[in-house]
Amino acid sequence: MKTKYSLYTSKEIKPTGWLKRQLEIQADGLSGNLDKVWPDVRDSKWIGGDCEGWERVPYWLDGFIPLAYLLENEDMIARAKKYIDAIIAGQQEDGWICPCTVEERPTYDTWAVQLISKVLTVYYECSGDEKILEVIYKTLKNYYELLKNGTISLFEWAKARWFETFIALNKLYSIYKEDWMKDLAKILKEQGLDYESYTEVWKHPVYKWKFETHIVNMGMMLKYEAVSAELLDAPYTKIADKLNDILSRYNGTPVELFTGDECLAGLSPIHGTECCSVAEQMYSYELLYAYTGDKKWAEKLEVLAFNAFPATNTEDMWGHQYDQLSNQMACVRFDGKNPFGTNGNESHLFGLEPNYGCCTANFNQAWPKFALSTFMKTRNGILSAVPAPSKLTTEVKGVPVTVELITEYPFRNKLTYKIDAERPVKFNFSARIPSFAKNIKVNGENTSLRGNLCLDKEWTNETVEITFDTEITLVKRPHDLCCVKKGSLVFAVPVEYKSNMLEYTTRETVVRKFPYCDYEFYPTSDWNYAYASKDFKVVEAEGDEFPFSVKNPRLMLEADVVHIDWGLEDGYLNLCAKTPKSRKPVGEIEKIKLQPYGCTNLRMTEIPFVNKK
Repeated sequence: MKTKYSLYTSKEIKPTGWLKRQLEIQADGLSGNLDKVWPDVRDSKWIGGDCEGWERVPYWLDGFIPLAYLLENEDMIARAKKYIDAIIAGQQEDGWICPCTVEERPTYDTWAVQLISKVLTVYYECSGDEKILEVIYKTLKNYYELLKNGTISLFEWAKARWFETFIALNKLYSIYKEDWMKDLAKILKEQGLDYESYTEVWKHPVYKWKFETHIVNMGMMLKYEAVSAELLDAPYTKIADKLNDILSRYNGTPVELFTGDECLAGLSPIHGTECCSVAEQMYSYELLYAYTGDKKWAEKLEVLAFNAFPATNTEDMWGHQYDQLSNQMACVRFDGKNPFGTNGNESHLFGLEPNYGCCTANFNQAWPKFALSTFMKTRNGILSAVPAPSKLTTEVKGVPVTVELITEYPFRNKLTYKIDAERPVKFNFSARIPSFAKNIKVNGENTSLRGNLCLDKEWTNETVEITFDTEITLVKRPHDLCCVKKGSLVFAVPVEYKSNMLEYTTRETVVRKFPYCDYEFYPTSDWNYAYASKDFKVVEAEGDEFPFSVKNPRLMLEADVVHIDWGLEDGYLNLCAKTPKSRKPVGEIEKIKLQPYGCTNLRMTEIPFVNKK
C-alpha cells in the first residue's frame, strides 16, 4: 500500500506560534537535558558506558533528533550527532549494531534493532547525511541474514513490535528495491504477533501482564497493516478501523486513549494510561492519515495532541506521569492498596522516572513528530493536514513555495494561510477542515464546504482565511457519566492543588533534584460535582508563556454545576470512587470554569448530569 500523502522533512517544515513555543519548552525541559542528568542516556552502553544498552537511548533520540532540527538548535544537533557517531562506530563488520557480544545475540531482544533502524531513518531524513543509508542498509541486511538462517528469532518485544522495522525498511526499499527486503518483510510478519487473533482478550481485561494487551503495543500496532502492506504485496483491509473500534468500545477514554496501566484496563475513569502509549498512538494516527487519507485519523490525532499528551506532562515539561487518569482528583503516592493493574504505587506522580524509565525516554517523540505532520505532500500539491501554527518551505514544479499557517487553533477557530510562490505556479492547495466545523467561511464568504478545502489554481502571493464555529456538546460516557467537548478539545473540572516536591539523593542510581525531581499533588478545591445544565458559556483569555497553561488557559467554559456525594473508592484516601455514591444534588447551583483537559494536572472529566429543579 503506497501512502496517499508524503511527509515533509524538518528542513521544509518549521513550527511557529504556540507550537514552536511548545517545542522550545520541551527543549528547555527534560527532553533537551536527558543526556546530562539521566544515567541510562548519559552513560549508556550505546556510547561506551555501562548503563542500559537497549531501548532508552534510541527512544530518546527518536524525539530529540527531530526536536533539534525543527528548532535549528546547533548545540542539540551536535549532541545528537555525537550519539549517532558513537552508535555507528560500534557497528560490527557484519552489520550488527546493538551493544552486545556475538554470543549474546540469540538472547538479545532485537526490538532494539528495529528501534535503532527507525531512529537512523529519522536522523537521515533530518540531517540528509547520505552515509546513514549505508548504515541502515548494513543493519537490516544483517538482521535479515540472522533471522533467515535461524541464528536469531523474534521473541517478546521484537515479536510484539515487528512492524516498527518497516519505517526503515520502507525507506530502504524506496531507494534500492532489492528482493531480500521483501523476504525480510515476510519473515517479520510470520514471526510477529498477530494482533487480530487476540481481540477477545481486549474485551474483558484482567490484571495480568500480557504482550498482547500491553498498552504501548496497542498504540503502536494500529499502523501495522498500513506500513507493511506494500512490501508484503498484501491488500489494505482497514484492519486498523476494526481494532481501534474494539479497543475504544471496551477500553476507551474521553481523549481517544485506551486505558492501560500497564495493560488494558477496561472502561474506568480511575484507571490510567501509560505516557508511552500516548506518544506512540499519536505517531500511529499520523502515519494512518498519511497512508490512507482518512480524515478520522487526523481528528483522533488532534484529540490526543491537544488533550492527552499535554495533560501527562507538567507545563515546563520537566516532569511527566507514567499513568494519567480521566478522573484524577489527586496525585499522591498510594500506601497499601494499589489501584493500577500491573504498575507501581507512584505511577501517576509527575517526575523524572515514575514507574519504568521507558516513558522518560519515549515521550520525547510526540510533539516533534506532530509538528512534522502539520503539512503533507499530495500527488498534485500541498495539504495542510493538522491545523497547528507552522511554515512550509518547499518546491512545487521547481518553483520555491512558502505556505505559512497563522493560527491559535485549537483555542480559536481561525486559520490564516499565507501562500507565496517565487513565480506563478499552478498546484492544488488543500486544507483539512474538521468534520465538526460549522458555519464555515472562506475569505469571509459562507460556504457549504464538506471535507477538505481544495483550491487548484495558479499561485503567486495570496492569503486564504478560513473561519468556523464549533459546538459544545455533552458526550455520553460509560456508567451514566458524561464529558464536555468543543471541537477537538475535551473540558474538565480543574482541581486546584498544593505541590509536594520530592527530592532524593540516591534512588536506583538516579538522583532526583530540582528541576528533575518528583511531585505529589494534593487537592485543595472541590471536585465532587455534577453538571446541572447543558448551557455553557465560552470564556476566552490571553493565556501565558505556556500554550497549555494550568493557571491561565486560553479557553475556558463557564458551567452550572452542583455538589454531589461522590465519595472515595473503597480502601483509598486519595482516589475518587469509580462512580458516585449518590447523584442527589447537595446545595445550590454554582458556576465554575471548566478548563481544557490538556490544561489540567488534577481534574474530573467524566461526571454525571443531574436535573436540579
